[in-house]
Formats: sequence, C-alpha cells, structure tokens
Amino acid sequence: MELPVLLIAIIGLALVFDYINGFHDAANSIATIVSTKVLTPFQAVLWAAFWNFAAFFIAAYITQSFNIGNTIAKTVSEDFINLEVIVSGLFAAIAWNLLTWWLGIPSSSSHTLIGGFLGAALMHALHENYVELRDLNNNFDFKASSFELIKLSFEKLFTQDVVKYDKVIPIFLFIFLAPFIGMFVSVIITLIIVNICKNSNPHKAETAFKRLQLVSSALFSLGHGLNDAQKIMGIIGAAVIYHYVSIGDPDYINAPDRFKYFTEHFMWVPLAAHIAIGLGTMSGGWKIVKTMGTKITKVTSLEGVSAESAGAVTLFITDHLGVPVSTTHTITGSIIGVGLTKRISAVRWGITVSLLWAWVLTIPISAIVAGITYIIVNMF
Repeated sequence: MELPVLLIAIIGLALVFDYINGFHDAANSIATIVSTKVLTPFQAVLWAAFWNFAAFFIAAYITQSFNIGNTIAKTVSEDFINLEVIVSGLFAAIAWNLLTWWLGIPSSSSHTLIGGFLGAALMHALHENYVELRDLNNNFDFKASSFELIKLSFEKLFTQDVVKYDKVIPIFLFIFLAPFIGMFVSVIITLIIVNICKNSNPHKAETAFKRLQLVSSALFSLGHGLNDAQKIMGIIGAAVIYHYVSIGDPDYINAPDRFKYFTEHFMWVPLAAHIAIGLGTMSGGWKIVKTMGTKITKVTSLEGVSAESAGAVTLFITDHLGVPVSTTHTITGSIIGVGLTKRISAVRWGITVSLLWAWVLTIPISAIVAGITYIIVNMF
C-alpha cells in the first residue's frame, strides 16, 4: 500500500532530525575522550558512530525491545495526533537543535522532540475546540466574541486528556534526576578507582585508563544509540499508526500493541534511524565538544572513564525502564561529579548555570514553536 506524500515527508524529516541529533549530541560521547587526547576528533567520531549504529542490533536481536520509542509514541493520546501535528513538532525540534548547536549550547535533543510533539498536539486540540465552538456560535442569534471563544476553547482543553501524564511525568522528573544520578554514580566510581589505584605507578595508570576510556566511551555511545535513535522511531511510529488507523486498516485497529506491530512490520525504520544518528555523529559537533570537554571542568583519563561509565550506567537503566532521558544532561552531571571529587571550585559553575537555563527552556520553547508552526501549516 502506498503511503501519502505528507507521511513520506514526515519520515524524511524525522531522519533529518536524527542526523542533526547525531552531530548535536556527538559531543556527549566523545568530548572527554577528545579532551584527554586518547583519540583525535576524527577518530573519536568514527568510534562513537560505530557504537551508535551497533545499538540497533542490541535492541533488535538481544533485548528485542524498543522501550524508549514506545514511550515517545504514547506521550500524546491517539485522538489528538495527526500528520500535521507530527510535522509541526519535528520542525520545532529541528529549529531548536540547530540554534543551540550553532550557539554551542549542549541542550537536549530528546526534550526538544518531546516538547515539539506536546506543543503541536495541544495546539491541535485547542484549534479543534475553537472551530467546534465557532460553528456552534454561528447557530445562535447572540454571538460570542472571538476572545470569549478562545477562552472557552482553553477551558475545554483543560478537561481533555491530550497529554498522557503517566508517560510524560517520568520524563519531566528525569530532566532533574538523570544528571543527579550520573553525578552520584561518577563520584562513587571515581572514589573507588582512586582508592584502588592510589599506590599505582602514575605513568602505567595513565596508560591503562586511556585504554579503558575506549571501552567507557563505547558503552556510553551504545547507551546514546539505544536512547536517542529510538525517540525518532516513536515519532515515525505515531505517524504510521495514525495513517493506518485513519484508513481503517484492521491489522492496526485490532492490534493489542500497535507500536509493537509497527516495529515488527517496519523494521527498516529503527535500522534507518540508527544509520542516520551514526552518520550525524560522524559529522561531529565541535563547538559542543569544547563546552563539554573543557569548559565545565578539566578532565583526566581516569575521570573520563568515570564520567563515561556513570553516563552509560544511567542510560542503560533508563532504557530498561523505558524512560527517555537526555544524554546531554546525563554526561554533564557525570562530568560535574568527577569535578566535585577534586573540589567544588573545580567545576565552572557559571557554565553549568548557563546549561541549566538551556535545559529548562528547551521543552517550553519547542512547544511554543511547534504550536505556532501547527497554526501556519493549517493555513495551507
């Protein structure tokens, strides 16, 4: 069965977002390994790209689950999803990602995507409410003003189950929990390593930790691939499911788990998503590498192993729980953690506060841009 042009455009736009996500978040995987000079920037992006792509085979053939993608697809009620909502959310996510990449700010691609999706869905519900009330208003002699119709539309919006809070609330909680988990785990790992190796030959220890950094960065890249590539799968899945349900396809309508049915019959989607994020990672994001690798705190090979290992542990846990988290937040918290093991002043808190503002603003700004985009899309 042929897919409509808008759905094909959404799939293409989603893979573009995944590519941008790759070079935007490349710094998460390679910043510490580049700053410690274990690998050159070119070698590091190839290393990270390989392990991001390898994550597909782990999800498809070992864990046999795409928990993160399933969560993303279900953050909004199916009654308030259409192709215009999805394309508006993607546009907002791409715009914010490119802006923060250009400014060298390590913001969350995950929360950009979620914010765009939620904002477009809420605007869709609000627009439908307004149209319905306007049509009813035309049947009465006493006409309500446009302002009154907008007010009533908002009141109705608050009574509708547009957002699935059982999915969204954990995502919001982990905006703050993920960096703290990464920070806590990195402090523990650093202290354990320091105590074990306190009597070691410094030169031999440095050589060993540089080799171990290859392992820890590979693990973090795997976690990044498992986490971030699946998010765009969720968006594509929501679009494909909407299309087939809207045309009355009985297989999708009667499927007990529509997202699982989608992944079984569109296995090329997760493969394409992992290829796109891998290619994006190869493009690199050097402005963000500088921020993550040197501006937060100076990182040694030992501390690089600790930060990357802590980030990987956090991502593996959240992937298992099916909670989409920010790899940016996670590795930032981990890097701060290793800085705190030296002294509080080792962390450049001015840079950290700037990052925190970008994190807080990401979801609302993406939601607003997506809402405005939805209005523009519906004009044509």
